[in-house]
Amino acid sequence: MKMLRLRSPSISSLPQEVQCTVRLLDDSEIACSIQRDTKGQFLLDHVCNRYSLLEKDYFGIRYVDPEKQRHWLDPSKPVVKQMKCQQPYTMCFRVKFYPQEPIKIKEELTRYLLYLQLKRDLYHGRLLCPFTDAAYLGGCIVQAELGDYDPDEHPADYISDFKLFPKQSLRLERKIMDIHQNELRGQCPALAELNLLQRAHTLDTYGVDPHPCTDFTGSTAFLGFTARGFVVFQGNKRIHLLKWADVSKFKFEGKTFYVIGVQREKKLVLTFHTSTPAACKHLWKCAVENQAFYKCAKSSQIKTVSSSSIFFKGSRFRYSGRVAKEAIEASSKIQREPPVVHRCQFGQSRSFTSLSHKHLIMNMEPLLPALSSSRERRDISADNGLRALKDSVHLSPLKPSVTPEEVEIEERETIQERQEDETANRTRADAERRDTHADNEEEESDTLTISDTAYNPCASMVPTPVDESQCGLDVLFQSPARMLKELHADPEMQVELQAERDRELAREDYRKSLCNPPNGQHQMQACLRSAVRLVVMATGLLMILLPLLLLLLESDLDISFLHDIRQTPEFEQFHYEYYCPLRRWFLCKVELIMEQLWGE
Repeated sequence: MKMLRLRSPSISSLPQEVQCTVRLLDDSEIACSIQRDTKGQFLLDHVCNRYSLLEKDYFGIRYVDPEKQRHWLDPSKPVVKQMKCQQPYTMCFRVKFYPQEPIKIKEELTRYLLYLQLKRDLYHGRLLCPFTDAAYLGGCIVQAELGDYDPDEHPADYISDFKLFPKQSLRLERKIMDIHQNELRGQCPALAELNLLQRAHTLDTYGVDPHPCTDFTGSTAFLGFTARGFVVFQGNKRIHLLKWADVSKFKFEGKTFYVIGVQREKKLVLTFHTSTPAACKHLWKCAVENQAFYKCAKSSQIKTVSSSSIFFKGSRFRYSGRVAKEAIEASSKIQREPPVVHRCQFGQSRSFTSLSHKHLIMNMEPLLPALSSSRERRDISADNGLRALKDSVHLSPLKPSVTPEEVEIEERETIQERQEDETANRTRADAERRDTHADNEEEESDTLTISDTAYNPCASMVPTPVDESQCGLDVLFQSPARMLKELHADPEMQVELQAERDRELAREDYRKSLCNPPNGQHQMQACLRSAVRLVVMATGLLMILLPLLLLLLESDLDISFLHDIRQTPEFEQFHYEYYCPLRRWFLCKVELIMEQLWGE
């Protein structure tokens, strides 16, 4: 690989260089050598120039520190000062701000890079979607990479070669195959990619980079930022959407993250807790950047924000670059000939499941191993399905809602699918036996690597896709009714459900206590406490200020700063017009009192 050298014009004479590797969206890599004081903008411009990309305001470079905390490379700061890991540096080129309306992107190249990012989001479980949307998105990917269906070239199970979702069922593959063969036939790759962008941007999790945390009740939640505003997810449900116009401020203290805004004409303060202070600071920076990018009309309106209060020094951050409206205006002014888009053909790019152990360690995306065959999918889902469902109960308790007729129909479909699967897999049985040992070694190395990642949204959410009819469970399990029966028959699960009900009752009592207005006695006690605090504070200030004032007025200390204060016109006016008359009046009263006492 050819080594490129990037030099900052102001420090081109510095001899020391560092090696840097940037992984692109198609898993290819570029390496370069940079100076110690080379800023992040030089590296980002170099990657964009490699693509011949002009609409680069939506993209950024991401890296991971030794503590597994992800960061976005600050374009205004030197790269070396931001990287805390050892050389050579490894970073990833990713979409940082998702455009609110992909149709307004002018160049096909930019849409293709956004398509690659959304494809990764689908695979890693960040882009949750219902079953119908998942099938359509999968069909668009197959159409963009394979073209029209050809029965002479494509075998009966050609969809199984695509690893599109964390959990990919046979039913979903059949639906994708049907859409690819019929609905999307005749579409070129650019049109198929545009259709994927148009459908994906309507989903709730479009553009969400989930940040794991806990709310004030201790429940797990995932925070994200989209073009619409600040969002909060629990399980696979969005429980909060605070539009950017209603967000007043973000701030953090240690591990606590605060969102201050207005909802229904009332002040709203949301509090969340992260695992580490570094994660909280990264969350705050992402919030500030997304708010500036989507909310502000011009970059000149953006001010430096601080995470601290008036009396304490905290983190300060200023957004650099253009905002969303400026990026759209700049796109409309592009007049060049569209650059040639070099797409990675299916089978030429590195597969997600074929990366080596070293590559997975450097990759910052949370990975979940894709299942290699339908038989393996059934075995793993049968063994681990009940455990995964138990883990998600505290977020969204499940209730049995399946009738006996539906149970019988589901069991019939299950038997039919198993027979079809056995017939389809006989032709591949010999190849699977030959590759069993190699696959087991790869899975073991992948498991070790995946356990090192800081965050995996697929482990805490119902994996993509989510079925609309049965809450996504039939995509994961072959018999949801039987799984639900086993789940509710488990004594441990009964204890967890009862504990969840108790927590719900406690939250309801707490909300009622907040809503009930205090009585007269409580109001009187609150007023008395406020008055006492006011008196104590006034007394404390008086005890501090009075000695200082007497020191200025009565002492003969010839200190420079005291002398300067005495020479000011304001002090002289106070001394002669107020203090001296008050002092004479006070001495006269004291003399009269003393004469009366001596006279008696």
